[in-house]
Amino acid sequence: MQLQVMNSPFNQEQAELLNRLLPTLTASQKAWLSGYLAAVQTADAAAALETLPAEAPAASTAQSVSKEVTILFGSQTGNAQGLAENAAKKLTERGFQVTVSAMSDFKPNQLKKLKNLLIVVSTHGEGDPPDNALSFHEFLHGRRAPKLDDLRYSVLALGDTSYEFFCQTGKEFDQRLGELGGTRLHPRVDCDLDYDEPAATWLDGVISSLNEGQEQGASSAPAQTAAPQAAGGETVYSRKNPFRAEVLENLNLNGRGSNKETRHLELSLEGSGLTYEPGDALGIFPENDPELVDMLLAELKWDPNVTITVDQGENLSLKEALTSYFEITVLTKKFIQQAAELIENEKLRELAAPENADQLKAYIAGRDLIDFVRDFGPIAAAPQEFVSILRKMPPRLYSIASSFAANPDEVHLTIGAVRYNAHGRDRKGVCSVLCAERLQSGDTLPVFIQPNKNFKLPENPEAPIIMVGPGTGVAPFRSFMQEREETGAPGKSWMFFGDQHFVTDFLYQTEWQKWLSDGVLTKMDVAFSRDTEEKVYVQHRMLEHSKELFEWLEEGAAFYVCGDKNNMAKDVQNALLEIIEKEGGKSREEAEAYLAEMKKQKRYQRDVY
Repeated sequence: MQLQVMNSPFNQEQAELLNRLLPTLTASQKAWLSGYLAAVQTADAAAALETLPAEAPAASTAQSVSKEVTILFGSQTGNAQGLAENAAKKLTERGFQVTVSAMSDFKPNQLKKLKNLLIVVSTHGEGDPPDNALSFHEFLHGRRAPKLDDLRYSVLALGDTSYEFFCQTGKEFDQRLGELGGTRLHPRVDCDLDYDEPAATWLDGVISSLNEGQEQGASSAPAQTAAPQAAGGETVYSRKNPFRAEVLENLNLNGRGSNKETRHLELSLEGSGLTYEPGDALGIFPENDPELVDMLLAELKWDPNVTITVDQGENLSLKEALTSYFEITVLTKKFIQQAAELIENEKLRELAAPENADQLKAYIAGRDLIDFVRDFGPIAAAPQEFVSILRKMPPRLYSIASSFAANPDEVHLTIGAVRYNAHGRDRKGVCSVLCAERLQSGDTLPVFIQPNKNFKLPENPEAPIIMVGPGTGVAPFRSFMQEREETGAPGKSWMFFGDQHFVTDFLYQTEWQKWLSDGVLTKMDVAFSRDTEEKVYVQHRMLEHSKELFEWLEEGAAFYVCGDKNNMAKDVQNALLEIIEKEGGKSREEAEAYLAEMKKQKRYQRDVY
């Protein structure tokens, strides 16, 4: 029987030629032709691998796709690092060879060699890269950045929609890698504070693209609904499954007559299995002020008992949802834009229009959901529709003020109560005033540990440390001192503390004095800005001791800053550069290079907010 060429990839003319040729061939001719075509196919396949576009599917063979994946993270509080490490774990389980690294530890000259790159990066402050992403960000946007035509990449960006430059750093990395010739293996995903679900979706998409469709089924496992368990069957507590920690102590650290209220909170971790290191943070999921919720419900004129469905199909009453699930004290650009599509209101649509970005920014500053309802109500949408555009309540992170070694099964926090007036109404910080006004001993809070590997004591216990922490920025340094006292670390330590008044605002004064007298703390300098005619701050104390401070740096001291990022942290850094210039006999450029080297050696660390 003579086979005919049918249903083939050849066009009609080619098929007719083959059908005329094949019957005329002898067995030896067919064997020769078969071998020749196999050889040509092998050579063509090898050439094709060199020129195959990154977006083209591989021809059924996995070896055409590199199994090496590099994950670089830029993280200030540890969220991006945690997601990067989780992505590395998932990819390793699927047979990839994964390298995960902080951007500050990555050698930029290796970038040209990479085939698959994943970027996980947060945006800090007003659109700035995190500290450990600064050098890599600068390199990539500079003239020395290489062409990356062979690179496939994807970016996971973390941010906060209440800030104007939402996910700005991630957007910049994504755009720049494309400009340098890289090909996106999966589109960038921008995450708000509730990042778990979009991050998981991003990773599924990345895995699917890396596998060129071969493992799509493997990456679509059903979401985990039960609390995760450790090997022994114990419940594992985390951000997704917080532990209800009992309040052991709740004290006001400020004296009578102070302009401030700073709470010292002690929580029990007994039975949780949770541990932490000095420098880590504690996440708290707070509840909104019941008085504020009642005011909002009165403005909305909705039944507080109507049932609302929130994520994962959970049903709550409207009042419960507005109390514990949704954020109601902050307005965001995204919310205004979504509300303009939902609500028939010409003024609102005008405010949300792209050309009115400046007016929108000015409007949302200092306003909350009650202001919005008063300005643009009544809300004709159904309660379920309206709450669906609200942001989920994000956890609040606080630097831990205790050492686990010194306080087993306990965690201590230093929280400044936030109260202010804006647009004719008194406002309160959601979590800080919950702790100040409504939290009693015996109550519980849902908490989790947020590791921060970018703010750690030196590995060498003999290394000197310099700590700058005015106000609540004192918190992690209390944990540092407790840890060094508990472990008997011999390294020198120097603390710079500042606040308004010595008599009422010297936080943990007796503890600092005891550490000084016991030799755990070597030196302490304080600055109380309202006690003198001319305001004196921590950076002024640093400059007064510039010679000795530089000597400590030359001895290898690690320098730490915790507290306000907008003013204090910048002033401290400028003072530090001035000291390095003056005492080191360096130019400004050389001083900046000195500080950059300290960062690289992890001797300059910041926990700023």
